[in-house]
Amino acid sequence: MTPSIDHPYSVGPRARRVLALVRKEVRQIQRDPSSILIAFVLPLILLFLFGYGVSLDATRTRIGVVIERPTPSARSLLAAFQASPSFDVHVATDRRELEGELALGTVRGIVVIPATFDADLWKRSAAPEVLVIVDGAEPNTAALVQGYAQGVVATWAGARAADYGRSGTDSGPEARVWFNPELSSRFFLVPGCIAIVMALVGTLLTSLVVAREWERGTMEAMMATPVTAFELLLGKVIPYFILALASMTLCALVAVFVFGIPFRGSVPALYAISAAFLLPSLGQGLLISSATKNQFLASQLALLSAFLPTFLLSGFIFEIASMPKVIQWLTNIVAARWLIPSLQTVFLAGDVWPLFVLDISVLTLFGAVLLVLAMRTTRKRVA
Repeated sequence: MTPSIDHPYSVGPRARRVLALVRKEVRQIQRDPSSILIAFVLPLILLFLFGYGVSLDATRTRIGVVIERPTPSARSLLAAFQASPSFDVHVATDRRELEGELALGTVRGIVVIPATFDADLWKRSAAPEVLVIVDGAEPNTAALVQGYAQGVVATWAGARAADYGRSGTDSGPEARVWFNPELSSRFFLVPGCIAIVMALVGTLLTSLVVAREWERGTMEAMMATPVTAFELLLGKVIPYFILALASMTLCALVAVFVFGIPFRGSVPALYAISAAFLLPSLGQGLLISSATKNQFLASQLALLSAFLPTFLLSGFIFEIASMPKVIQWLTNIVAARWLIPSLQTVFLAGDVWPLFVLDISVLTLFGAVLLVLAMRTTRKRVA
């Protein structure tokens, strides 16, 4: 009999082995409810927690407004503060009435409208002077109160400029806010939370994969087959890569349709950025799993190495430019630091491909390094 010749487009033995491993892993995911919980329930919990429970906005912050002389202009400015959604105003005629409340934390700031307020308004060369006293014990709240109070004064002065014979430019520079006109912290917290979700899902799920095989004693049996370390890891990465993209898709839909986050970019850009980030995330999980060979230890290391750097050193909450130089350099090796700017841009600004290409290139490099390290660690463990 003449030997059969494989069709030129038939699947080779390596591809068949990888597909068999993928099918095995998919069945394992279907039998293991914890994978579904981590991929879909945990992201929703985090998303609603950050979307509704965390806010960096000064909303209905209680402040005191002191009117030293109740002139019509001073009362008009007071009405502007009372109409602001950012403040809950307590009115007084002497700042000493409010100093005790500021010390106790009952009010977060004091706005003093001086007795010379009307006189300053009529002087072309002088802007109206308003004193803003804030509680420095909470620097973030103090900065927000100070900024919002100055904004209320600037808006009021601009509206009243024509009444005092000034041009609109005399009241200060015109402010225009792009991408997030409402200055809502939710608009950048929710996209940043998606990055945390992908870091946790990608790293935590894959950290349990190889460790589970070692604990069950099936890793040695698989390595006794013609399956190579590369094929083994590839067969395990593909299902979790798809699962993590599905989790990201769910989070993006919730962000847009539940939280009202604008999506001004394109879907291909979103998936390109997310896919690039999943490479180092999955590689990190596989490296941890291969090195520990214990599910409990692998899960703890995955949470520690994925969540904390992503939360603290990625620019999600704390601005990187305000960190010490040494910490700024350290953030360059945190994968999420290269994801969050692109993720926030694709939601709020649109497709900015020069930024995307740089971040995708760095993330792909990180992913290649971590996947190679995971493959070598797996091979050494078997040897």
